[in-house]
Amino acid sequence: MIGPTRVLIVDDHPMVAEGIQSILESYSDIEVIGAVSGGREAIAQAEACAPDVILMDLNMPDVGGLSATEIILERRPETRVLILSMHDSPEYISTALSHGAVGYVLKDVQPEEIKTAIDAVMRGTQYLCTGAAGSLSPQSHTSREALTGREQTILLELAQGKSNKEVALTLDISVRTVETHRKNIKRKLGISSTAGLTRYALEHGVLQGTGRGI
Repeated sequence: MIGPTRVLIVDDHPMVAEGIQSILESYSDIEVIGAVSGGREAIAQAEACAPDVILMDLNMPDVGGLSATEIILERRPETRVLILSMHDSPEYISTALSHGAVGYVLKDVQPEEIKTAIDAVMRGTQYLCTGAAGSLSPQSHTSREALTGREQTILLELAQGKSNKEVALTLDISVRTVETHRKNIKRKLGISSTAGLTRYALEHGVLQGTGRGI
């Protein structure tokens, strides 16, 4: 017999997390296994508790939602990450999906839509709420060579002013690997300076995965 869907909630606003938890606990086929307030906790809980679905906020003060998503999926690729965010711009949504998220739900949806989204991603279907789906269009994508999910994560870290060594420590990779990705990012974007990378990140919604507003 298949058990309930195990859900981990990640949001740094306690009232939001408690509200979502209360909604989900009303369903007999969902088990909320925890609610944490940051990306580092999410990574640790994902490994310790093996959730089926993670409801992931983007803006958090330690490790942002995008970085946490990528690290979790590298370690537990079977986990479904569903972004729950207030941001509805195409760049936010497409960036989240490129990092491995299987769904994107805006925080102003009706409560029952969160359950609908969880059910959809558990069936193996990508889920975009109406507001998110309406924001995406063919014009959302550019003709330049696309950054990989890993490159976008490293761009996000570099754009916050972190050194190669700091990025390596955050993502648990070697400094040489960071340097290689940094060169590839600059080549793909046609940018030669760190200031240029930061400006690009601001203009294209990359920094939404951090604690910084845009």
